[in-house]
Amino acid sequence: MVNINTVYQRVLALANKEQRGYITPQEFNLFANQAQMNIFEQYFYDLNQFLRVPGNDSAYSDAINILEEKIALFEKSGVTVGGGTTLPNDLYKLSLVKWLNPIENKNYTVEYVTRKEWFEMKDVELVKPTDNRLIYIRNKNGISVIGNTGKNTGVTCDYVAIPKTPKWTYIVVDEKALYNPNASDHQNFQLHISEQTQLVEKILQLAGITLKDPSLYQVGSAEENKSIQQQKA
Repeated sequence: MVNINTVYQRVLALANKEQRGYITPQEFNLFANQAQMNIFEQYFYDLNQFLRVPGNDSAYSDAINILEEKIALFEKSGVTVGGGTTLPNDLYKLSLVKWLNPIENKNYTVEYVTRKEWFEMKDVELVKPTDNRLIYIRNKNGISVIGNTGKNTGVTCDYVAIPKTPKWTYIVVDEKALYNPNASDHQNFQLHISEQTQLVEKILQLAGITLKDPSLYQVGSAEENKSIQQQKA
């Protein structure tokens, strides 16, 4: 997890260094959410690219492991699917659907099929769904799990959740916004700590600021520490 105040203070320090003016908390929060989502969605694109062109060296394996570690921060498992159909509100990518057979007390993996595939298989004895070979289809409300009959209980899922919207919260003192991490709607970035510098870069870019000298990020770090100490004082 990346501390949102650390990122904001670094962004302010670098914007000031570039003489680009003040980025308000409202502007920062807007840019922060977009930057986080851009980085988050890039994980899946990069992982897909790696898997499409398999490699066998350690660098290839390390790259995949790093991406999977970052994605794992957002993975949730064994979450109840309400009424057997309603998926979680924070779902980004569905990984696995299971159904608990109440008689056997055993979980069965549920296979995804398209509506076209379901239409083609539902009346064919050899492939039609059973309680030992279940399928699910997507619909506008979520999913439908089908075995011998439709299932509306005992359905759970594993999925990747959408990151929570980051929010730098504050109070106003002497007409200045002071960081308030105790606000009920305060939210740090949920990305891996290694993404801190990339968050700063992307937020600055969204604010229309491009640093020509990468070493300025070190200056930003020093200015950020100074600002944090002043706030504490």
